[in-house]
Amino acid sequence: MRYSWNPWHGCKKISAGCKNCFVNFLDSQRGAKEKGIYKVKTKFNYPLQKDKNKNYKIPSHIQVATCFTSDFFIEEADLWRNEAWKIIKERPDIEFLIPTKRIHRFHQSLPIDWRDGYENVFICVSVENQKMADLRIPLLLDLPIKKKGLFLAPLLEDIDLTPYLKTGKIAYVSVGGESYKYARECNFDWVLHIKEQCDLYQVPFDFHQTGSNFIKDGKKYKIPHNKEYGQAKKAFSKKDLL
Repeated sequence: MRYSWNPWHGCKKISAGCKNCFVNFLDSQRGAKEKGIYKVKTKFNYPLQKDKNKNYKIPSHIQVATCFTSDFFIEEADLWRNEAWKIIKERPDIEFLIPTKRIHRFHQSLPIDWRDGYENVFICVSVENQKMADLRIPLLLDLPIKKKGLFLAPLLEDIDLTPYLKTGKIAYVSVGGESYKYARECNFDWVLHIKEQCDLYQVPFDFHQTGSNFIKDGKKYKIPHNKEYGQAKKAFSKKDLL
């Protein structure tokens, strides 16, 4: 079971990967888009919430997907972030996986006791193309973070990660295509090339979803969102998808 914690919700577009943001799309489907960026009051302290037996609702030794419906370092959350850091510090028994496209705001967004990083925080920079990889990953590499990773999602082109993987500072790479109605194409050749780079430098790799418009062996596939995860695993076989 995958646990998630979204202390705030909503985002602003910052680069090409944001064009068809799944959060904006789903909010528009629910008629919630006009709410903008807001603190999720009922779930803000979710990692500290307990059940009727006084056990944490999020058990120990779990990785928690954190702020996937916003950006942890977005400007609008500056008033709430210190409280979120306190919650993270109170649960050293779980790992908080935080993706961001705003790694440039890292230093101004830290708690005063950060020093060289919290042991239970895993920060992944999100990049979609070579331009953003070359802009954001060097910033990540130079920062005081215990565990660093890359989210190549939505993957919009082939990306050369060699200069970054060879540093030995990247602990994990996850790749995914774009989802829903307006999704741009994701080519499996790009995925395979990125996996080859990760294998060369012994960096753990995960292809977490194909995206809705997927190309494999020159064949185009329209994949329903609820099957993108399973089809990503199947893509490595020699069989056709779906």
